[in-house]
Amino acid sequence: MSKFISPRTERPILRWTLIAITFAFMAVMLFAPLIIVFFEALRNGAVAAVESLGNPEAAAAIKLTLIVAACAVPLNAVFGVAAAWFITKFDFRGKAFLITLIDLPFSISPVVAGLCIVLTFGSATMVGGWLTDNGYPIVFALPGIILASMFVTFPFVARELIPVMIEQGRAEEEAALTLGASGWRVFFTVTLPNIRWALLYGVLLCNARAMGEFGAVAIVSGKIRGQTATMPITIEMLYQEYLSIAAFSLAAVLALLALVTLLLKTALELRFADQLAATHRA
Repeated sequence: MSKFISPRTERPILRWTLIAITFAFMAVMLFAPLIIVFFEALRNGAVAAVESLGNPEAAAAIKLTLIVAACAVPLNAVFGVAAAWFITKFDFRGKAFLITLIDLPFSISPVVAGLCIVLTFGSATMVGGWLTDNGYPIVFALPGIILASMFVTFPFVARELIPVMIEQGRAEEEAALTLGASGWRVFFTVTLPNIRWALLYGVLLCNARAMGEFGAVAIVSGKIRGQTATMPITIEMLYQEYLSIAAFSLAAVLALLALVTLLLKTALELRFADQLAATHRA
């Protein structure tokens, strides 16, 4: 009879070595940059940092970034819910191809995506020229920035919802329809409560990416100071002009927004994990 072998057979020195390597990597790649950003922002004191944020360019960049996120995230949330519903509740040919299209922004460089938007909606194109002549420019204006942000972030909500909705199945929705509920009533009373935490989780990821996007936005925005320069773009311009306090202060604000998003993401992960465990126990 063979002797039972524990799945944890590694030596303690190997285990602690792997732990040390992991923490060292996180310290170099994550903690050190954050510490440097906040240290440089507060080098001349908190007053100087706050005053630098009062610069019209920095204030305009913060406002523009929040506007873009406020527009792109809800639209992508609606798209993500619709796409996940369509993929998980219906059987049709080409479902795998549709999922591949949803994942497309993960494999395309944001710079290429921004260039495609310029080539499609630029003032030199037929569609973009007509819109520009009628006072509705897309490229080098707010609509182009929103469009670029939506492109790079639209997979997040759908990819979070699809596995959850597949696991939940269709039984509850079909039972509600059998009892006479309308489609909208089924969605708001059955489907939405079951996916709300996954939806919020996807929205948080989408919001974090929308606020921090640089490549696609840099192409379509034209980097016009005070008008089309978002926070990442303004940080780059301020740093290149050796305005380090203003650049690092604005970077600290963006980092704080990212940290808040991370905390909310962690809280949702814990809450969502508890709900899944309760579902399995039931």
